[in-house]
Amino acid sequence: MISLHEGKGSRPKRPPEKLFTLHLQVVGCQPRIWRRFLLRESMWLSRLHDSIQIAFDWFDYQTHAFNVDDLRFGNPLKREELTIEDDRDVTLGDLDLAQRERFTYGYHFGEGWQVELRLEKSGTIEKGVHYPLCVAGERAGPPEDCGGIEAFHDMLACIKEPNTELGREWLEWLGPDYDPERCDLEKINKALKKLGK
Repeated sequence: MISLHEGKGSRPKRPPEKLFTLHLQVVGCQPRIWRRFLLRESMWLSRLHDSIQIAFDWFDYQTHAFNVDDLRFGNPLKREELTIEDDRDVTLGDLDLAQRERFTYGYHFGEGWQVELRLEKSGTIEKGVHYPLCVAGERAGPPEDCGGIEAFHDMLACIKEPNTELGREWLEWLGPDYDPERCDLEKINKALKKLGK
């Protein structure tokens, strides 16, 4: 049988897919709230959005956008003063991260959560490892709809005084499972495994 490539030499080998180690930090939170992700370069930004929602225990109730220099990617939108391109059409590899110090992810434009994303290093994919993978992090994410940075810091102060009226109200609203000091990597990675590429 004659090969289609006979006489043309072997097929050019594709370079191995890159693996990015990204550091994500919620801007303005004290103490710091952060995660470290291992991500394929072929990951769509829409999937990165889903991963960030999982990592900080948010519920995707609000609008979001990745801000890369003067470009924005998220749910497509065109207005006179604002254009947001579709994040389902862009991969991490498209962002040329090696040439970019950082980019940001904005969530809930009213409350103004910002997550800063920085490339720490790039490597190669390991066989048998499921990506995305969250390998480190500190503290629980700010609760969805808690009112923004100032309200979040007020909430943290109030729950340290559980016998006050505000302390009791916040604890009732948060529920018994909320621990601001806990980053549950096992829970995060279990949820990340359910995501597609």
